[in-house]
Amino acid sequence: MPEQNTSESIFGQMNAFGHQKIVFCNDPDSGLKAIIAIHDTTLGPALGGTRMWAYKTEADALNDVLRLSKSMTYKAAVAGLNLGGGKAVIIGDARKDKTEALLRKFGRFIKNLNGEFITAEDVGTNPRDMEFIRMETQYVMGVPETIGGSGDPSPITAQGVFMGIKAAVKELYGNDTLAGRSVVVQGIGHVGENLTRLLRDENAMVYVSDINEERTVQVAKKYGAKAVSNNTIFDIDADIYSPCALGATINEQTINKLKFAIIAGSANNQLEDEYIHGRMLLEQGVLFAPDYVINAGGVINCYSELMGFSKKRTLQLTENIYEATRNVLKLSKAENISTIEAANKIAEKRISDIKKVKSTY
Repeated sequence: MPEQNTSESIFGQMNAFGHQKIVFCNDPDSGLKAIIAIHDTTLGPALGGTRMWAYKTEADALNDVLRLSKSMTYKAAVAGLNLGGGKAVIIGDARKDKTEALLRKFGRFIKNLNGEFITAEDVGTNPRDMEFIRMETQYVMGVPETIGGSGDPSPITAQGVFMGIKAAVKELYGNDTLAGRSVVVQGIGHVGENLTRLLRDENAMVYVSDINEERTVQVAKKYGAKAVSNNTIFDIDADIYSPCALGATINEQTINKLKFAIIAGSANNQLEDEYIHGRMLLEQGVLFAPDYVINAGGVINCYSELMGFSKKRTLQLTENIYEATRNVLKLSKAENISTIEAANKIAEKRISDIKKVKSTY
């Protein structure tokens, strides 16, 4: 009986999120335990990164991959790409459990999907890992440039977030200059560091924070930013909060502490609850640039690799994030709905329109 309840729960979650397919990947020999979630393929094959994380429970891993894959569908739709949404998670500690055998076995599972799902790097994986997966399947992007790939997507992702920040600043202040504006960047991995560089290049005052204190000090020194500890972030009276680590940092507790006018960062699923916390930010007058709109640079980078676009074309597509963000903010204002509701509305309309086109084939 417990197995039946678990099964019903999984199908219930699939229906709630609107997923087409979930694949559970298990290989005792390599220690692989992974989940691939394909949300929607109306616009094209489902593309999404593979995250490796030591989840507390398998239920947590399933919930994460369902949320992330749905975001990928909406991200591609708003960015105007001919891609669907998917995501994969490997359960394990990337520092201890990752092996060539595990990654190659995972690649075999992707191969068996015959192009329905294409992967790339994410938290806990890197271009070298994609190289191992590529040994088993062609359906992987973000491999090193030395073997014909686009390499690390972090600089492009950061560029997209930067354009999203400028669009939000334009909406709120009437011009998009960042000189003299203050920004808190939480999480200074590859994307956070690149974003810090872009912000400092435009003379923004930047506060950086990371769970790795040594790295925080190092990055702050490198770019002339100010290092702050994680537990003091919400005490800072800055213009912009840019979460670039894991999600759900905007929740019941933190919203009441906010002193920021704008939230715009690269982290996925920044709102713990899309509807409730999106509405709370709207009511409090905090401008939220939806994460999946402004962090689309990574998927644009992979799409460009898939299509064989030049770096110049990739940059042009990434700079379009500025207008995509502006469109979301304008719709939110016009209809008095949260920015996440506005972004969802734009994404859902494009998917619906293409479904109608396809139904006439």
